[in-house]
Amino acid sequence: MEKLLISGPSRLEGEVRISGSKNSALPILAASLLSEGTVRISNLPHLNDVTTMIDLLNCLGVELLIDEKLGIEIHAAKIDEFTAPYELVKTMRASILVLGPLLAHFGQARVSFPGGCAIGSRPVDLHLRGLEALGATIKIDGGYIEASCENRLRGAHIFLDKVTVGGTENILMAATLAEGRTIIENAAREPEVVDLAHFLVAMGAKIEGIGSATLIIDGVEKLGDCDYKVMPDRIEAGTFLVAAAATRGRVKVKDVDPSSLESVLAKLEEAGATLEVGSDWISLDMEGRKPKAVDIHTAPYPAFPTDMQAQFTAMNSVAEGVSTVVETIFENRLIQVHEMNRMGAEIKIEGNTAFIVGTEMLTGAPVMATDLRASASLVIAGLCAQGDTLVDRIYHIDRGYECIEEKMQLLGARIRRVPD
Repeated sequence: MEKLLISGPSRLEGEVRISGSKNSALPILAASLLSEGTVRISNLPHLNDVTTMIDLLNCLGVELLIDEKLGIEIHAAKIDEFTAPYELVKTMRASILVLGPLLAHFGQARVSFPGGCAIGSRPVDLHLRGLEALGATIKIDGGYIEASCENRLRGAHIFLDKVTVGGTENILMAATLAEGRTIIENAAREPEVVDLAHFLVAMGAKIEGIGSATLIIDGVEKLGDCDYKVMPDRIEAGTFLVAAAATRGRVKVKDVDPSSLESVLAKLEEAGATLEVGSDWISLDMEGRKPKAVDIHTAPYPAFPTDMQAQFTAMNSVAEGVSTVVETIFENRLIQVHEMNRMGAEIKIEGNTAFIVGTEMLTGAPVMATDLRASASLVIAGLCAQGDTLVDRIYHIDRGYECIEEKMQLLGARIRRVPD
């Protein structure tokens, strides 16, 4: 098993291109199961989770053509398998997203309960209740969700009593082929949900209210051909910006959508960063200054994203002043704090809140990643630390960051992958 060796401290400077969004690519790949025609998807990131989703489509009997840039052509009109097996699903929570498309297009689906990061309870009951409201019959058998429907699903009025990205996506995809109108209230508004909706419209779906908390879907009989480019990864962009702020550096992130990062940019400005924004780029310059501590409170979009909490916690650990970080989405997502404290951070946890006193310098140490974003925060901590930091279990980071050590090296970081 490989590890990341980081020799700090480093100051990040330079330009970096942002990859396609993992959290957009995965539901879009799943949604290709709805099409009767040819679907071409570009700007897919080279990540383990994306490869797993492609393997899952292949396992279902989908015809796939992949080019050297991981552009993919998909033909899913005729498949002969409707089971998403545990062997593939156990490593990636997003595999649950094939449930709605399989059910809507082919009338049946059998999907293992999903795995993924160990960041707390993420039940799929809202997915299942929404699909049942559309007329699906669902039962649980041997760790598998078995769903079926006679003829077509039927449109329904669905209120989600909790904002759920995956639940919104599964119900939205299923509703595109349901008979009649479906209204989803309290729908997730994340940019990745918007990107999925635009992809569905490109295939011929009829969706109103895209980007709002109320989605109105008029079902169509079939979806067809489309060419689609996945949106940039706002969390990768945010991670590099925070890493530059924490190291008192200067970076420009390119091929990014600044409008998807407004809450993150506001906090970086509060931390003392000088920001400039173009149509598809963001530049950040700390002008050599130490960042100022900022308070963070995670909540569904458009509020501050839970996927950026760990990175800001790392920045706050070396910032000027004291701060609080409140995690409201996942109950175990402050778990990386214990590893940062091993590096000399001064962080105390009470319930879902971390209280942070900024220190002058962290000290390199062996640390262990517990989930995807925690691993990114440990890389940032390593960049700010004196000496060597060895990050173990980096398979987590490979699930969400394309070539992170190579991109960091381009910005001047002393970071490399080493064998166990």
